[in-house]
Amino acid sequence: MVTLEEVKNAFKPKLKPIEWRGDSLLLLDQSQLPFQKTWIELRDPEGVSSAIRNMQVRGAPAIGISASYGMVLSVNGSSLNEALDSMKRAKIVLDSARPTAVNLSWATSRMLNLANNAVEQGDVKNVKELRDLMEEEANQVFQEEYEAELKMGLYGLEKLNSGDAVLTQCNAGGLATGTGLGTALAPMKLAHALGMDISVFAPETRPWLQGSRLTVYELMEDGIKTTLITDTAVGLVMYKGTIQSVMVGADRILRDGHVYNKIGTFKEAVIAHEMGIPFYALAPTSTFDLKSEEKDVKIEERDPNEVRFLRGVPIAPAEVQVYNPVFDVTPPKYVTGIITENGIIYPPFEKNVRKIVQR
Repeated sequence: MVTLEEVKNAFKPKLKPIEWRGDSLLLLDQSQLPFQKTWIELRDPEGVSSAIRNMQVRGAPAIGISASYGMVLSVNGSSLNEALDSMKRAKIVLDSARPTAVNLSWATSRMLNLANNAVEQGDVKNVKELRDLMEEEANQVFQEEYEAELKMGLYGLEKLNSGDAVLTQCNAGGLATGTGLGTALAPMKLAHALGMDISVFAPETRPWLQGSRLTVYELMEDGIKTTLITDTAVGLVMYKGTIQSVMVGADRILRDGHVYNKIGTFKEAVIAHEMGIPFYALAPTSTFDLKSEEKDVKIEERDPNEVRFLRGVPIAPAEVQVYNPVFDVTPPKYVTGIITENGIIYPPFEKNVRKIVQR
């Protein structure tokens, strides 16, 4: 049995897409990868919100970490009350950037609640002390995420054998989490670091091509055998017996096991179910929404031109009507298990989620 300490020593992140510099947030611009490594420096919550909205930073955990630092950047004013008002405004700005990713509002709420409690209880005496406290908390959000990913990866390792090929969706690696490790890609990265023969099949993930631009890029950076396929090829590769398991990330998971992830995930889950291939969603417990029901969740729709154009090149009639949802929802009947930092949750999810996710 591999231990947490062993995987910590074996895996060293090569990608560091988020860097906090004390008075600014440095982000690797994922919209430019893999052709350009461009860094953007942000000094206010509006800039962080814009980077989230424009998908310069994307992936639920990375969005949450970035939003935490965005809240730090909002701590301004000559008094504690002014600083709290500034943080409240920043939360509204940040939360509006990507409404489906629950980590976003989770992170901003955590930061604002801590600030309110610290001021009410007299734990901070001035704005500087409040900002220092917020910076410490944002750093903690980052560290907790990395520790959670190591644990998820360790649980995911239990589902892998040397020689396995894993199908994923979109990018749920270190770019999506900001840590260099990831959620859905964590088991494969740790397996590779431990010397196991593991390969990954990555669908392109239209229309933003996160699979071909980001997942393929970071897996190749880590030296993991990777095969890029079109989104329409996932059924065939599973039908041919090429795939031993499917591992995807999640932007939101409900208490009954409904999984919200990048568009195309539902299709993979249904086909995997029909082919007898296990389907796992990997996400930290911060991604769980224990209050909402399926009817309450708004699935984000984006600009139709993202579908009419491919990186600036028109590929469809300009006037064609477009439906461009960013996420889809996978019903619990198609989910073999949900892998978290606290363990693997199996059906029935309505009963078992709360045993693992306690708030």
